[in-house]
Amino acid sequence: MRTSECDMVIVGVGGQGVILISDVLGRAAVMAGKPVCGAETHGMAQRGGSVINHTRIGCRFSPMVASGGADLLVALEPAEALRFAQFLSPTGVALVNTRPVLPSTVTSGKAEYPPLKDILAPLRAHSSKVIAMNATALAETAGSAQAMNVVMLGALSRYIPLAEDLVLEALSQVVPPRFLEINKKAFALGKAEVE
Repeated sequence: MRTSECDMVIVGVGGQGVILISDVLGRAAVMAGKPVCGAETHGMAQRGGSVINHTRIGCRFSPMVASGGADLLVALEPAEALRFAQFLSPTGVALVNTRPVLPSTVTSGKAEYPPLKDILAPLRAHSSKVIAMNATALAETAGSAQAMNVVMLGALSRYIPLAEDLVLEALSQVVPPRFLEINKKAFALGKAEVE
């Protein structure tokens, strides 16, 4: 029995904007009159550690998405997609930013970042739909690499039970006015990428 309308797990590393995405979704859901629950973990996020957010729209019970229960996995960093793939339903959609955030062990030469194909292959074996995009490059096209999370939000908007105008209204409540136009462009580029 389903206990929500849409279950999402949003992952990345500290500073990528996972929390902004969940904040926008929560606000948009409230504006739509839908119950929404969320939970997040961001222990060592300031040091580049994992950030994970569970967002459940139309939920009736727990804010946590069960393993294998997510309709959507949104990964702002490719390795984080693999780290949290167990949450994605086999019929769910994975949206993955292909630009990695390289940990110090990689930049110092002590380790190698795995090839993208080695990250995406197990995801594709697990889920029926994996959409990989260089959201960081799209954000740069919009005017700021920092808007990568909003590119991913635009892509995500195609799959959620919330009207686009409500999502954009919620975005305008969260983003400082001087950055709003860049973020609206980033949103549109992300949405176009999955249409």
